[in-house]
Amino acid sequence: MANFFRITLRLFKYGLLLTLITTIFLGVLYILHLDKMVQIRFDGKRWALPARVYARPLELYVGRTLTANRLQDELIRLDYKTTPELKKEGTYSYSQPEQRLLIKTRAFKFWDNNEPTRLLDVQFDDTKIVILKDATTREDLPLVRLDAALIASIYPNDQEDRIIILKKQLPKLFIQTLLAVEDQEFYNHYGVNLSAIVRALWVNIRARRWVQGGSTLTQQLAKNFYLTNKRTLIRKINELIMAIALERRYSKDSILETYANEIYLGQDGGRAIHGFGLASRFFFNKEVQALNLPQIALLVGILKGPSRYNPRRHPKRALKRRNLVLDILVEQNVINAIQAKTAKATPLGITKSKVSLQTSYPAFIELVQRQLQRDYQATDLQSEGLRIFTTLDPIIQAYAEARIQKRLPLLESPKHKDKLEAAAVIASSEHGEILALVGSRHSKFAGFNRALNAVRPIGSLIKPIVYLEALNRSKYTLTTYLQDTPVSIPGSEAGKFWQPQNYNHRSHGAVHLYLALAKSYNLATVNLGIELGLVSIVKRLRRFGINRPIAKVGPLLLGSLSLSPLEVAQIYQGIASGGFLAPLRAVRKVLGPSGTLLNNYALEVNQVADPKAVWLLTWALQQVIETGTARNLIKQLPDDLKVAGKTGTTNEYRDSWFAGFTGDKVAVVWVGRDDNMPTGLTGSKGAMLVWGDIIGACDNRTIDTPVPIDIVLQWVNSIGQKVRSNCSGAKHIPFRVGTTPKYFGSCRRKRRR
Repeated sequence: MANFFRITLRLFKYGLLLTLITTIFLGVLYILHLDKMVQIRFDGKRWALPARVYARPLELYVGRTLTANRLQDELIRLDYKTTPELKKEGTYSYSQPEQRLLIKTRAFKFWDNNEPTRLLDVQFDDTKIVILKDATTREDLPLVRLDAALIASIYPNDQEDRIIILKKQLPKLFIQTLLAVEDQEFYNHYGVNLSAIVRALWVNIRARRWVQGGSTLTQQLAKNFYLTNKRTLIRKINELIMAIALERRYSKDSILETYANEIYLGQDGGRAIHGFGLASRFFFNKEVQALNLPQIALLVGILKGPSRYNPRRHPKRALKRRNLVLDILVEQNVINAIQAKTAKATPLGITKSKVSLQTSYPAFIELVQRQLQRDYQATDLQSEGLRIFTTLDPIIQAYAEARIQKRLPLLESPKHKDKLEAAAVIASSEHGEILALVGSRHSKFAGFNRALNAVRPIGSLIKPIVYLEALNRSKYTLTTYLQDTPVSIPGSEAGKFWQPQNYNHRSHGAVHLYLALAKSYNLATVNLGIELGLVSIVKRLRRFGINRPIAKVGPLLLGSLSLSPLEVAQIYQGIASGGFLAPLRAVRKVLGPSGTLLNNYALEVNQVADPKAVWLLTWALQQVIETGTARNLIKQLPDDLKVAGKTGTTNEYRDSWFAGFTGDKVAVVWVGRDDNMPTGLTGSKGAMLVWGDIIGACDNRTIDTPVPIDIVLQWVNSIGQKVRSNCSGAKHIPFRVGTTPKYFGSCRRKRRR
């Protein structure tokens, strides 16, 4: 029996020893596993960084067409504040009698240089900048770029957002405040502060609830970086092990820097605000380096409970917490009592506006993402921290959105309220840069983007292509007679014919080519197109950037071809630029997170038509405005602004179009219904009015292209014969050299008034 007990005891000891050894072995393996986890995450890519999307920066220079009011609009959109003191970046003052703005600009990092903060002196006459100086040195400045407005962020799937900052970018006072409140012994412990843990444990036992934590800053980082917020013993043990592993492998400064970028500081809808860099922007619209004492105290105070101390939702609670932090700073001799008293008297200073998760420009951002797809995967845009500089002009975009919202209700019948939809594309005619893009009358909401995706018949907008093909041939001039007479073309089905009609169901006989375009005569256009050949019309469309299938059928000549507003804008850009097609683009530059230029989306230009033929076509399109289907547009525009354009209406008034251009902008507007039901609107009764509202609000250059060499202007009478300028009804019409009328006609002199 005694022998049995001895054997049993010996087995128990061996079992206990084996269990202990196994436990230690497994514990070491687990610690090594956690250590490897720490190393992999810390040494690898720590965060998925959203892409930042910026509007075009406003460039200021002497002679630029710009008014003081328009510049103030831009400053307001950039969240500049008006103040007479001008001590802080992002402030300005305006003196109305002198038309003078003093602006304290923000520093901004562009793709080619860093724009410093300056005190600008900008003075205007009624239409342009006349003085641009550095108000401090009184030095003339050739060019200044204001900071580019952040218009969107493309977020990672977890919706975390942050702006990465380096430890050296954190002000000394910020670090002192953070350590005084969160971890006074940070530079003395090895990841775990045992005395703080014991002290917190005793406080919690006495209170019989969790009221105090003893976590070091390193432990907080381990919890946020690797673990969940669940309060369990296992999680706490993991946190301790990982904190020690972090301290063993990495420097204090590296840990502090990572903490400053990782820590959670609030919520903006579905977006999680992480790190002091973004929190500084989110709450104060400032770089972290520019924060003052009370602002630093507030950000550090929020750490204790980002939801509970949210200064926008709970300002009184946040103020109390901030002031408590200031008291701690006095106790720790970081600041003195006078500094604390002054800081406590300071309001929270939270900005009313905030960078939102949802962009205000969903249609434009969809175009940006579409154009970046050829160079970047979706995950790159969501996680690589790219900085994307676009072509968007926020002021023109605002004009377009506001005018659409105001005009559409006026176009609708009472029976069909809120049925009309609209889309608009505005681009620079020379460079093909998209300045504004509206995909819906409710432009702030993401949804069906009609500017890109509403593919509708374009109606008479195709006619300029037909007439350009004619003017490209020596046989045709602007006064060539076209037959506006009935025509019958065999259809696709045997025995059936296509017999188009004019809008008023009348034919006009022989008419001048320019007049047929100005009046948008269907029969004259079809007869001309048949003579030119459908194949040549399709080839011309291809040259102007249209890549989708095109049916070579008679109705093509009257716009049976369905295109999106963006595609139409591409055609008219080629015309507006004098026959030099620049692919429409929404992106200028893409930078990496460190500011390295990754992609430069430079201007590409291809000559797609004879510039002289395009010049003649442009003259004819100006006649559309002066005497043709768009003559009422003149009432909406300044007297000195010359524009060219074309109305478009499709069968049963389902689509109302207007496409046109000034000396520097091309714009296309579509108005219709999503259910494809008739609107009752022609191009001149619908889309043209919206177009006029938008362009009339913008600063524009007039069409003032010099007469090309080999083009001459000749006075002609109503039947196309040469006459003198003082003849009644005479019109000054351009011709290629050698194609002017051969014979002089009769002249009835104008009556003297």
